[in-house]
Amino acid sequence: MKTRLIAAVAASLAASALLAPAPVALAADAWPAKTVRIISPFPPGGSVDPLARLFAQHLAEPLGQSVVVENKTGAAGSIGTADAARAPADGYTWVVVFDTHAVNPSVIPNMSFDTKKDLAPVMLVGTSPMALVAHVSQPWNDFAEMLAEAKKKPGELAFGSVGTGSLGHLAMTQVGDIAGTSFNHIPYRGGGPLMTDANGGQVPTAIGTVFLVSPHVKAGRLKPLAVTSSTPSPALPGTRTMAEQGVPGFEALAWWGVLAPAGTPKPIVDRMHAELTKILAKPDVKEKLSAQGMDITASSPQAFGDFLNKEIDRWAKVVKDHNIQAGK
Repeated sequence: MKTRLIAAVAASLAASALLAPAPVALAADAWPAKTVRIISPFPPGGSVDPLARLFAQHLAEPLGQSVVVENKTGAAGSIGTADAARAPADGYTWVVVFDTHAVNPSVIPNMSFDTKKDLAPVMLVGTSPMALVAHVSQPWNDFAEMLAEAKKKPGELAFGSVGTGSLGHLAMTQVGDIAGTSFNHIPYRGGGPLMTDANGGQVPTAIGTVFLVSPHVKAGRLKPLAVTSSTPSPALPGTRTMAEQGVPGFEALAWWGVLAPAGTPKPIVDRMHAELTKILAKPDVKEKLSAQGMDITASSPQAFGDFLNKEIDRWAKVVKDHNIQAGK
């Protein structure tokens, strides 16, 4: 009797286990059941916030829920990203990041999160070359001419960037290392102030994304010296790469990506990745982002993770070698 009872209980438990859905599968099937949040760690304007809002606009219908953008700004995007890293890994928080995300771990002391452990890659959305431009009054017609003078005057020729530790700052620092010279970095607090002084000639050269500098080139106030991609950019036709002008093999790209809190269920990440891929394939979206100089990538989560790790390690070495610190 006792044996038959034990067997019956065991059979009942086994049947219940077969009928019960896996927790992750249930979460994925039910997602989303409420408003989805996309964090923009930069203020309105620039390039990150409009991208987050573009995603929110196009995600609401396929997800069947409201999608809101929250601006949590400061510390080169690390404040908003920290908020995402602390959020529950339930698929209701996502964050759009910029290339500063790969630099912040090296230049910001005591960051409250570890990007390799606390955040999960979703997609490398796209990349864009930067461009080095000069005020029209400057004597150089291309970067090769500027570099030749820089080799005669190490540390004297000035360039402006959007801030200490920015990709432009680190790129020019690495260019100097490769070419055997150095430049005088002038940090600004964002692209607006940088372009104001570049247009006025207060800083002789400036480096920024092609989206930032191209309107001023078209207006005739600045002239392009080089782009940082491995191939010329259609946004600045006729402008040669730095690799073609004395810095062999050099490439540095601005980029945009989407992350989620670590531990977000893979089926949810895959669903979001699929929806973002569909959005980026829409002709009007492609046209809009291409006009801003973005080369759409729409990479897999794994490819973005590999890319991000390489970027973090690459710029960490430059920061360490030159003792670059935020705010200095």
